Amino acid sequence: MVRKASKKKPKIRILLSFLLMAVIVVFVCKYIITPVAQHLFEKYVDYRTTSVTPLKIGHDSAVAVSPDRLNSPHAILIRLKDHTILMQKNSEEEIYPASLTKMMTAIVAIENLTDLNKEITLTNSVFQGLSEADASMAGFQPGENVRAIDLLYGALLPSGAESCIGLADYIAGSEEDFVGMMNQKAADLSMHNTHFENSTGLQNENHYTTVKDMAILLSYTLQNDTFREIFTSSRHSTQPTNKHPDGITFYSTIFEELNHQNIIDGEFLGGKTGYTDEAGLCLASLAQVGKQEYILISAGAKGDHHSEQYNITDALAVYNSIVK
Repeated sequence: MVRKASKKKPKIRILLSFLLMAVIVVFVCKYIITPVAQHLFEKYVDYRTTSVTPLKIGHDSAVAVSPDRLNSPHAILIRLKDHTILMQKNSEEEIYPASLTKMMTAIVAIENLTDLNKEITLTNSVFQGLSEADASMAGFQPGENVRAIDLLYGALLPSGAESCIGLADYIAGSEEDFVGMMNQKAADLSMHNTHFENSTGLQNENHYTTVKDMAILLSYTLQNDTFREIFTSSRHSTQPTNKHPDGITFYSTIFEELNHQNIIDGEFLGGKTGYTDEAGLCLASLAQVGKQEYILISAGAKGDHHSEQYNITDALAVYNSIVK
């Protein structure tokens, strides 16, 4: 009996040692491994998940000008701090966005580029059909090696179509596949009345949105530091390339069309213009009035590149009438 008891003791010690090790492993997993795994999971989720702040209707009379007095048949004004709609006019009716499309092109590109200084070669296919479509261009040439960041500036400041397609081809392999990414991003942002057919905004009856959806988009993109930096730049000079040894200098279309006009108690911070015959004069702008930032999206104003810029006229009227 004594010998049997002594044989059991080592087995008991082994069992107790095993249980102790199991407790230690559980403790380590809970307090060390789990937080690390959770951090990595959150990092992955943060990268993949789009944060959307819903727009809400303001209850006070914040704008003195009547929407009916605007040249633009579609408009929406948002206070950026709390995403409050202060004024809207036919904001959920379908419009053609023209070059306002390039805001989506830019943010999708930014979020899918791992290196903004990566040189991208603009192939001959990038330029096919753009001249015939009278697309606005940044000034790059076939065979030019251009940094991704310079293509982003080229897309948003001078509204270069070749910049958009160059980015699309590099990121997705084709403009068609990149447009699929744009539409997925629109869905992620709850832009329920939006569909894209191209990355440039060239006219297509199946390429449409609303000024409200564009406001959702701009509110989101301005949270991205790279996008905001480009969107609020009045000019940008590219680095030298194999086709432009002195680089190219871009100028923002909104600052050119303002023609030294500005807001009485504030300033335009940035914007993106758009125009096609079907879309009319469009504008997405960011302004500071008093101590607050606001965004205004307008579309469908009569006129063209050679007439009075009624989209700019409307923006000045709205921003100057904000009741602070």
